[in-house]
Amino acid sequence: MLSNTELTLNVLKVFGLSTLSFAVAILLTPLLTYFLYKYKMWRKTVREETADGSKTPIYQSLHKEGETSVPRLGGLLFWVIPSLIALFFYWLSKTTDIPLFDKLNFLSRNQTWLPFLTMIAGSILGLLDDLFQIYGKGSYRGGGMGLSRRIFFVLLIASAGAYWFYFKLGWQTIYIPGFGDFYINGLYIPLFIITMLGVFSGGVIDGIDGLAGGVFVSIFASYAGIAFFRNQIDIATFAAVVLGALLAFLWFNIPPARFYMGETGMLGLTTAITVIAFLTDSIIVLPIIAFLLVAETASVIIQFSSKKWLGRKIFLVAPIHHHFEALGWPPYKVTMRFWVISVVTAIIGMVIALIGR
Repeated sequence: MLSNTELTLNVLKVFGLSTLSFAVAILLTPLLTYFLYKYKMWRKTVREETADGSKTPIYQSLHKEGETSVPRLGGLLFWVIPSLIALFFYWLSKTTDIPLFDKLNFLSRNQTWLPFLTMIAGSILGLLDDLFQIYGKGSYRGGGMGLSRRIFFVLLIASAGAYWFYFKLGWQTIYIPGFGDFYINGLYIPLFIITMLGVFSGGVIDGIDGLAGGVFVSIFASYAGIAFFRNQIDIATFAAVVLGALLAFLWFNIPPARFYMGETGMLGLTTAITVIAFLTDSIIVLPIIAFLLVAETASVIIQFSSKKWLGRKIFLVAPIHHHFEALGWPPYKVTMRFWVISVVTAIIGMVIALIGR
């Protein structure tokens, strides 16, 4: 059992640094948006095709101006701010003899190096894709990396993570809530890779002002809670610091959005949350906590399969949040209702994850 003092310090660490992350991001965002608008860091053309080459007339009618007037790269907040805060307190812990700074340091080899490095790798990959889109470069029409190329690089990140978990950390089991550990041996590697690819595919949720930011707030808050109750305080702090930056982003991203997170934010978030799910041994509940990412991916797969094999569409437009827009729902109604669903599923997933712990 933790003493009252230890528990108080843990709460201060998680919530205090999350608040600091929010405050720093709020203060720096006007500078970031000034730069993004000054240099017109947005797509110069609206997307005209889906990944399978189909035209997108409905999507274009719903988003005539957004992609060509609102800058990308807002996702820089999610990895730059947490990285600076982590390095700052790591430096303080190494250069001073103040015990509080040792406690506030959350950059640890056994808990947060892996999610940090994964997030930075994914974010840099996303940053390159964003820059390709902004300047009309790359293999995708209108700019950006092609889907196959992005999948290839995500596969590399996922393979490196799977190798580290299995061969370096020796992870060979997954926890089934209510039943305990389930031995899967070498299947751990493909499970990790498939999970990261699956979460990455859920990035299609980033399509309406405030939608993706609010959904990821629920996801990171849930995993911060799971890590805290498992006494993985550094992981909980990492998730909470990212959460703080997400909330600051959301402050400026609600309609009308000042900027979009872009691929640098989405790839960083999806790769990091995959690693956190495995480090907290709660991968089984990830589809529940991140239910909307699953639903968004499923809607795209269903739509593509139906068009290919049945010759007709199931949804007016995919991903599913655009389907509701096409039905006449105002964007803010789609966003708010998806937020509610995300909060509910995140709570349910967190509770299930903690059963029997």
